[in-house]
This record gives sequence, C-alpha cells and structure tokens, in this order.
Amino acid sequence: MIPNMNVYTERWGIDSDNSIKPGLDAVQEALSKVGNPERKLQVIHVAGTNGKGSTIAFMEAILKEHGFSSGVFSSPAIIDIHDQIRINGDAITGEELDKSFRAIKEAGVSGLLTDFELLTVAAFLTFGRIGPDYVLLETGMGGLLDSTNVVVPLVAVITSIALEHTAFLGGTVAAVTEQKAGIIKNGIPVVIGPLPKEAVEVVQASSNRQGSPLFTYGKQFWMLDDVFNGTETFQLAERKMKGLHQGVNAAVAIQSLLVAGIQLAEEAVSRAVAITQLAHRFQEISPGVFVDGAHNPAAAKVLVATIRSEFPGEKVDFVIGMLKGKDIEKMLNELIPVAASFTFLTFSHPQAATGGELMEYCHHEEKKVTMAESNTIILSTDRNKKKIVTGSLYLLNSLMDYDTN
Repeated sequence: MIPNMNVYTERWGIDSDNSIKPGLDAVQEALSKVGNPERKLQVIHVAGTNGKGSTIAFMEAILKEHGFSSGVFSSPAIIDIHDQIRINGDAITGEELDKSFRAIKEAGVSGLLTDFELLTVAAFLTFGRIGPDYVLLETGMGGLLDSTNVVVPLVAVITSIALEHTAFLGGTVAAVTEQKAGIIKNGIPVVIGPLPKEAVEVVQASSNRQGSPLFTYGKQFWMLDDVFNGTETFQLAERKMKGLHQGVNAAVAIQSLLVAGIQLAEEAVSRAVAITQLAHRFQEISPGVFVDGAHNPAAAKVLVATIRSEFPGEKVDFVIGMLKGKDIEKMLNELIPVAASFTFLTFSHPQAATGGELMEYCHHEEKKVTMAESNTIILSTDRNKKKIVTGSLYLLNSLMDYDTN
C-alpha cells in the first residue's frame, strides 16, 4: 500500500496490482515503452536488510555539500508517495509526479505493473526528465528480482544482511544474500557493510564471478572515533544520528561515493555527516522521547546497542506497534535487557497486529495495552525514564502529529 498513490492512478486512469510479484520482465517492458529513462542516469544502487535509508541520507547530504544535485528513490513512504521520490532532499511535487503518470498513461503501461513497479517507472521518468547529477536508488525488497534492478550503477552497495521476507527471499542468510547480491553487475564495484560471515562468502563469490572489485567494511574501509579510513582519510565532526551503527552507515556512504569516482573534501563531508538526520532513526521528538523504526530482530539489536551507548545503565519505556508477519517474539526478546516496561498499541494499518496480540509475545513482567486514537498518542515521559516508540515505520508515520503535553 503506497499512501496517496491512488490519487494519481485514478486521475490518469492507470490500473496496477496491489501485490508483490518479483521479477523484471514487466518493469523492463514498461520502461521500454516510456523510452528507458533509467539508462540516462548515474546511479548508486543500495540494497540491505537495515541501514539503506540512513546510508542514502548520508550520501544525499554529502553530495549536496559538494554542490551536486541528487535524486532519491526510497521506501516505504514517510508521509505519502511524494517523499519516496526526492530531488535535492525535497519530496517530489504533485505537478512533477503528474507529468510522470501522464507519460505512463500515454505509453500504454496501464495494467502491466504492480504498484511498486509503477512507482519505480514513475521515479525513473521523473529523474530522467529533471536530470540530477546522481540518483541514489534503494531496492524495495531483495535485489535480484526487485523492480529497481534494471540499472547499471556506478557502484552496488549492500548495507547489511539478516533474515527478512523469507517467503520471497529464502529462509537462510545465504539465500537472502543471493537475492541482495543480485544487484552486482559485471565489472561494477561493490561496497558492503559488516555482513555475517556466510553473507560475505556469497557476496565475494558473486563479485568474483562478475569481475567486480569488492570493498568490505573492516578491511578496505572503516570508521573509528569519528575518523573515516578508506580510499581517503577524513576526520569528521560529531554525528547528529547517534549509535555506532550510524558511524558504519556513514562510512559505507563515504566509501561508496569515493568508489563511484566522486572527489570528496574532508570539510564538506564532515559538515554533511554532522547535520544528517533521517526521520525515525533514533530521533528525539521531545525531551526524553525518541522514535526509531526498528521493525525486525536485527534492527532491535542495533537499537539496544544505541540505548546502551547513549544511556549507560538506564532502562527505558518502550511503546510498540508492529505489523503481522514479523518475528515479533524474537524482536521483543532483543529489547528486554534494556526495557523498564512495554506498552503495546493498535494502529491504523490493514496488516497491523493488535496491541493485545503483541502483548502475548512479550515475556517482560511490566506490560500493558493502550490505544492510539486520531493518529496521535501522548508521548511525554513519565517515571523519569526515557521513552522509545518503535516497531513499525507505518506506526511512526501515523503518529506524525505528536502530542507531547
């Protein structure tokens, strides 16, 4: 479900399928009908279980500080369809999106695509028309059969690997990695974050087959005490986005831009890293109240590490809403060591689990269910503890109108 996409499909009389159909045949046919705008673009292609959005945000800011224009295609939406396509950090306007959907209609693409494939084509049309210097392209799911995997990028990036979408990507880390490594193209360099050993082996084998140079976090590049070491060495200012994992994401972003052949200056990189903030990534929205889009066990583990780093020795109150189909019990178990309490809620999404269903998976003694009404929730702290709202980006999006009295 892409929020407000129906505004454009209905306006232009375009049919699309609200389902997941991995494969490239349909999107390639559609792109050929609209003139293959993706072939005109300088793309950095980013896959991974977690960290894609933050890594792209760092790259977006670094490019801006160096005077380059950028286009970003990402998912899911923070508010609605418009922020999934960004130009120089700003959500695409309705006027520009209308131009792309009109071109899709006139090309006879209606009925060929799923919703996400249709939005992918609209993104390529938008970038092809506006012509940013670089396009930062995030995979929707996996990589090999993802609709974004129709480009020959400057560099392929894999931020992290963990089990996810197992019905589509496979039930092992190796199987998931095979899908994500599908974005590796012949001779195109590859940059990877700190992946599990079995994932590194899969990426290494794929890189070898493709003749693609591989740059691995911890070997060819790394971040230590706010110093980036890689193709270049940069002393960086303190990051706005906290947590050791965000240092890793910043390092992956910097190395990816360098590998793409972009000359970077230390001062500009430092300014960009210092100011980058992606919505819902350990974001403080009122004193002592943070939102974080951790929605799987791997992300929960990272969130716990950040809490321990930022609030040593403290325990926090969690407010959680999640979608069905996630590994709810394992995620909650990851959070328990730093939890003072859990509050579960039901939020407005067709796939949302109820607060009561979530609480059944929780093995912490202090837990309760509350209601989120009118897309708002009281997020002020009590009991002199920090509060972390997490579990689903869709939940956080629904709570944009924060009530922090």
